[in-house]
Amino acid sequence: MSYLQRAQELYEQMVTDRRYLHQHPEVGMDLPETTEHVMRRLTEMGYQPRRLGQGVTATVTGNPEGKVFLLRADMDALPMEEKSGLPFASRRSCAHTCGHDMHTAMLLGAAQLLKEREGELNGTVKLMFQPGEEVLSGAKSMVEAGILEHPHVDAAMGAHMIPMIPVGFGGYGTGVVSASSDHLVIKIEGKGGHGAHPHTAVDPINIGVHIHLALQELISREVDPMETVVLTFGKFQGGEAANIIPSSVVMEGTLRTFNEELRTRLLERIRTVCTHTAQAFQGSAQVTDLYSVCALNIDEDTAQSAARGWQEEGLKMIRRGDKMSGSEDFSEVAAHVPYTFFVMGGGTAEDGCGVGLHSPEIRFREEALIYGAATYASGAAAWLREH
Repeated sequence: MSYLQRAQELYEQMVTDRRYLHQHPEVGMDLPETTEHVMRRLTEMGYQPRRLGQGVTATVTGNPEGKVFLLRADMDALPMEEKSGLPFASRRSCAHTCGHDMHTAMLLGAAQLLKEREGELNGTVKLMFQPGEEVLSGAKSMVEAGILEHPHVDAAMGAHMIPMIPVGFGGYGTGVVSASSDHLVIKIEGKGGHGAHPHTAVDPINIGVHIHLALQELISREVDPMETVVLTFGKFQGGEAANIIPSSVVMEGTLRTFNEELRTRLLERIRTVCTHTAQAFQGSAQVTDLYSVCALNIDEDTAQSAARGWQEEGLKMIRRGDKMSGSEDFSEVAAHVPYTFFVMGGGTAEDGCGVGLHSPEIRFREEALIYGAATYASGAAAWLREH
């Protein structure tokens, strides 16, 4: 029986896992209910899972002399209200609107597939269930906690569920496939005062407006138009009343690009522009890079080994040449080992899955769990077989 055929038999269990996780979303790095569920399910399968940092890991070994391939799923939700209308929708102030409940259920399904055929594995598969992908800190924390050692990991694979792609279809790429991300916090200091007497104050809102405009000009005037850069500020906070000039404001945003050299230069220029613009208006500005990840750069050999396994299973995985301006903290793993990444179709508009990631109305076809689990398992088994 193929991985795909067996995954079809595990469908109901994966749906049960997914719906539990969907109804019990947790945000950030601390996911007690989620990790407890993952630990329990892995134990039921015969694994000996352990907590690593704030995540969970376990291994399944066929040939103990073989290499080690890591499979990763992110587990965290987003701090937003769900409006999907699903009978198992979250009733909390957070929701799985990026599909991480699907990823976790898929990897649990793959864990079952691999455990049932562990004697066939030419090596070890290490499972990585990580927190904090949305805050771009989870993968880094697990790397620092030792996920890539004991046993040492030789290659890795991650995944993401994508809406508006038919169920049963997926894709993978090589080279740079997703952007770096830097979460920038700009604190602007001025001098508070009465709104009727602005000449006695230093208006940080005015400074912030000029900084925002100057930074957008930085992108349009100093970046090669053939490069891709996105600088978005989604938070501008300050002030308490309409007639009071505040003493400070805070801006928060993200810088994304595919070019690491350009990223480094722009971060320096952003600091310079903020500092000098604030000084020009008699204020000050401090820029903090709250957290960051580099661009996701796929290894050709790892991708092709996994792809041959998918082809043997009859999985419809298409090699894609496009890039995503979104970011993935799985790139923290790639800084240390070769890796690949696949996307899996979660349904189309005709299936009721016509809105994008991070939308409160997002839905996924749960049949996609079958293909995700089989893709995880067959890709890992194929890489071990070839190495």
